[in-house]
Amino acid sequence: MNKLGWVAAIGLMVAVAASAQTRSAHPAADAQALDLAMRAIALRSVAGPGNRTPEVAALYKAALVAGGFADRDVEITRVDDTAYLIGSWPGTDPKLKPLVISGHMDVVEAKPSDWQRDPFTPVVANGYLFGRGATDMKLDGTIAIAALTELRRQGYKPRRSIVIEFSGDEETRMKTSGIIAEKLKNADLVLNIDGGGGVLDEKTGRPEYFTWQGAEKTYADFEITVTNPGGHSSAPRPVNAIVQMSRILDRIGAYRFTPELSPLTRAALTAAAPYEEPAIGKALLAFVADPTDQQAIATLVANPATVGRIGTTCVATMINGGHALNALPQKVTANINCRIFPGHKPAEIMAELQRVGGDPGATFKDVTEGSVPNDASPMRADFIAAITKAMGRIYPGVPVFPSQASGASDSMWFRYHNVPSYGASPTFLKESDDFSHGLNERTPVMNIAPGITYYLSLFADLSK
Repeated sequence: MNKLGWVAAIGLMVAVAASAQTRSAHPAADAQALDLAMRAIALRSVAGPGNRTPEVAALYKAALVAGGFADRDVEITRVDDTAYLIGSWPGTDPKLKPLVISGHMDVVEAKPSDWQRDPFTPVVANGYLFGRGATDMKLDGTIAIAALTELRRQGYKPRRSIVIEFSGDEETRMKTSGIIAEKLKNADLVLNIDGGGGVLDEKTGRPEYFTWQGAEKTYADFEITVTNPGGHSSAPRPVNAIVQMSRILDRIGAYRFTPELSPLTRAALTAAAPYEEPAIGKALLAFVADPTDQQAIATLVANPATVGRIGTTCVATMINGGHALNALPQKVTANINCRIFPGHKPAEIMAELQRVGGDPGATFKDVTEGSVPNDASPMRADFIAAITKAMGRIYPGVPVFPSQASGASDSMWFRYHNVPSYGASPTFLKESDDFSHGLNERTPVMNIAPGITYYLSLFADLSK
């Protein structure tokens, strides 16, 4: 099929997938978004040998330049086996800090033998785009690129400069993520299009609610070490390093950090309660009303989906010890992985673990890699108004409220520099269709047309 035929076919796919109420007024942008996404998915942008992330960057740069960006304003920088991209659309008022649109180009590894379809051969079928990166996050990235192209096509001139950037190793070391945040630490606000999103009803497929992400917990790893002179196993000593470590881990495993609320999580838990199972929803509301309510806390802590939403969590993830089957252990180490509630520093949490461990002979060390502490972004009225307005344009009446993530994203690096960053993806999924990082990843293509409309509104309102 020639290029014109291919683009026409893509346009038809989007048009057929779009519902009547979300049918687009910008078919060229819709077709561009899907075309770019499929081309990007076909490039295996996985860390290690054969990493094609630099080719994704070249693809995105070509699209931005064709859409009106000056070639000199879109820079690709190689870093080790990957690359990152920063593109700038200068505003009319250079005194204003820029609006940053943030995403990433790399994806998690996917083995073709495990998938029903080849993960790097994109396919549109049954209303879904299949392929590694369809959800996380090549389609989101290309929808944003197509929306910027459409804004320029419409003659829009931003007062505040708009910068779009894509990191190249968000799924692994986040080295490029840190570099980008350092370069753009003068930003006014960051829209992280790799966070937030909406939920579709499992039965009807209709939008239930939309959340924007205003905070995420800080990732930390703490190594505990216990040493002992050791000796022959036939002559046991009163103190055994393995037993000593097991007691420390038992105390830490039984410990619960004090549950807490922030202004953001108070709003998030209150709004989310009606969408939970009745017992969980009731417990969320009771906790919001009284964060010391022990019955509510017990219910929420017992549920893996809610325990991380009400405070810091720490869990033992690895242990290593001993050196011979017939010798007393001379050294035992264990790793404690923590997800720290915003507002606390890792050193504070490590000190609390050390106290709970209750063994002065054990040493604790922060061995975290690829993470930095970050507090919640402020609940800025201009951002909330803009995102509520944008969502209202595509799904009027759908509830919009904040959320806090337990995982890490590129927002972490901006918040570390005190730059507000908000997860703002317009993608809606059924919870049963979320296969990010998993097998047979897919996303409904019906997200494309409303996503363009949403971004047109959001980008314009925040760059005026």
